[in-house]
Amino acid sequence: MSEDAPQPHRRRPRYSGRNPRRFEDKYKELNPEKYPETVAHVLASGKTPAGMHVPIMVPEILGVLDPQPGELIVDCTLGYGGHTRELLGRIQPGGRLIGLDVDPVEQPRTEQRLRDLGFGPETFLARRSNFAGLPKVLAAEGLTGADCILADLGVSSMQIDTPARGFSVKTPGPLDMRMNPNKGQPASAFLAQVRPDALAEILKENADEPRAEAIAQRLAGRTFVLTTDLAAAIRLALPKVSEDEREKAVRRVFQALRIAVNEEFAALDTLLRALPECLNPGGRVAILTFHSGEDRRVKKAFQTALREGRYAEISEDVTRASAEECRANPRATSAKLRWARR
Repeated sequence: MSEDAPQPHRRRPRYSGRNPRRFEDKYKELNPEKYPETVAHVLASGKTPAGMHVPIMVPEILGVLDPQPGELIVDCTLGYGGHTRELLGRIQPGGRLIGLDVDPVEQPRTEQRLRDLGFGPETFLARRSNFAGLPKVLAAEGLTGADCILADLGVSSMQIDTPARGFSVKTPGPLDMRMNPNKGQPASAFLAQVRPDALAEILKENADEPRAEAIAQRLAGRTFVLTTDLAAAIRLALPKVSEDEREKAVRRVFQALRIAVNEEFAALDTLLRALPECLNPGGRVAILTFHSGEDRRVKKAFQTALREGRYAEISEDVTRASAEECRANPRATSAKLRWARR
């Protein structure tokens, strides 16, 4: 092209402004290595950085499990790896930890994060499995039991904070909610097929929703493409309640659907039945729950196993996060910790 020829027009880069629309641009803390100051600022303000999971009740869990050098630990809910990192530090030298996670998106990232911290395969193993598969994982490694087992039943912040996963009520995203996007049906398909009476029971059982029937009549058999579409329909189903109560209902419905789509209670019941035999003699288990449906199951399972002689001791009551931790990390407010010893 000659120097006199007209140059092709090029659009100048669009200025994203102070409030960019794209989620990836809006939250710098999604890239903590690039924006450490932003992450530190968010943490200091008492909030959880987007895409990052702050481990809950770490001192209490360490006190209950009392991990010792050389022991074998299974973290049934690897997530971001916060609890795992703390536990790994307590069992060296000679200890091993197996982390389970069903999420094919986040599990490789967490595994790499821990490898970068110096935890090699001889110390840390990551396995793609639901926690209900704990006995199979132990058997595959030639193990008869673990010295400590941890299960944090909360949803990881990485999943909640990523619109594409469909867990959040705040940002538009496909109505999915699957922990493993490669398995099962998304929440949109579940709602399109469920009957009103069945959905009402799910809302009661999974989230103690007091207006389950009214909401179920509005949602069952309908197709919702986006998370925000579903949230709007829930609000419309409750025209005579306060705005605060409507927002609480939205969160409860999302919780109930997530549990149903991922069959979380069935998996938890399977884990609870198998737990005593997955512990070595004297082994300890700690379970962190975040709503009444989970806590009831853990409490009853521990009590039953104690009566049957499968546990030697269980916690008499729940341990809650401290007021200081709840102020620093509001997601700890609903957490309840129970433990048992074989």
